[in-house]
Amino acid sequence: MDRPPNDGRANAITAPDTGIGLMEAKTVKQLIAHLLQNMILDFQGDLTLEMVRDFLREDDSREARALLSKLVADRGVSDMMITLADCLQDSIRTGINEDVVREQVRMYAES
Repeated sequence: MDRPPNDGRANAITAPDTGIGLMEAKTVKQLIAHLLQNMILDFQGDLTLEMVRDFLREDDSREARALLSKLVADRGVSDMMITLADCLQDSIRTGINEDVVREQVRMYAES
């Protein structure tokens, strides 16, 4: 396997099969960790208590009733939106999907 020539820089030692300097790879890894750690999750668009009521109008599940009760007690959806964004932050590395969001909504409703 041909390796890039050593140009005297600190990152001249290369990672196997990549040609990327080991120190450079560590720096990129640190950058990615920093970006993931400082990523902000936000929701686009408005959501009101009335909209949630409309979404849940035909849902008679225990989960829907618990969520609606919690939102009414909280006098709106602001606390839920902030809590969900904070809790879903932990899932950015592993992925956010319907099941993850459903679990977080359930946990919020039961809190």
